[in-house]
Amino acid sequence: MKLRRSGRSPTGQGRGRDGSLRATHRTEQGRRIARGGRGWRGWRALVGRWHMTPVRAAAMLGLLASAGAMYGLASTPAFTLARTDLPELHWTTPADVTYALATQNGMNLFQLRTKPIEDRLMALPAVATARVEVSLPDTIVVTIQEREAIVAWAVGDSRFLIDRDGVVFANLTAEAASAQKLPTIRDSRPSAGELVVGGRLDPVDLDAATRLASLTPADIGSVAKSLIVTVTEANGFVLVPVPRAWIAVFGLYTPTLRTPELIPGQVRLLRSLLAGRENAVAKVILADSDSGTFIPKATPAP
Repeated sequence: MKLRRSGRSPTGQGRGRDGSLRATHRTEQGRRIARGGRGWRGWRALVGRWHMTPVRAAAMLGLLASAGAMYGLASTPAFTLARTDLPELHWTTPADVTYALATQNGMNLFQLRTKPIEDRLMALPAVATARVEVSLPDTIVVTIQEREAIVAWAVGDSRFLIDRDGVVFANLTAEAASAQKLPTIRDSRPSAGELVVGGRLDPVDLDAATRLASLTPADIGSVAKSLIVTVTEANGFVLVPVPRAWIAVFGLYTPTLRTPELIPGQVRLLRSLLAGRENAVAKVILADSDSGTFIPKATPAP
């Protein structure tokens, strides 16, 4: 059997520099060293070269200097909170805003995290958006945009303000609600008692209410001064003129079977049923946009 020219014998031995045979152990580390010299000594030399690179050394010194500067700023008394600028708000009290801020004069502004504060402000019912900014050396500036009411929802003596997303964000007195000049929906259903500030109005109810509350007497060909929208357990949404002469029953709406999309057709139908006979009509029932009937007022006895 011929030996290979690599210098290794069939027994796993190789020749040393003096020509003598020696044992050779080809471990994985040995193979790495043989291929590129990347054993422990190779890696140590590589790391050593990395530390000795001037650019990397300068970068490391910069990071250390920045860390030291931040530590100094976070511990210095020069940048402590002394003033909080709050906006003028309509539906949110300063006490609620102060409680949500949870900040104290004297705290270091470099340790202040604004995102948690903004989240707490956004949790207030009347707050639509909130932003907190640090103004050095000693001030934080709070910017708040409140929700805008599109309808008032009357339940008993309560007047809830509802925004376009259906959020119930304030509860006002009847006088204050009237001062806002908002269309008011009077809801006498038992389920309306569950409405609270911070909750949400049913989307279907909100859609139907905004459609009906936007109607004017001219839209239905009426001579009334104004229109009132009510919701009852028995009849659903009902339109009543002021002064009261008749009622129009629009009914209850659902997300799929009987949606508020029926309302424009029902309004056209109501207009046709009132035309030329408004003084003689007592009640109009609008089953859908095509089917409706009216009940005439009783003829007074001669």
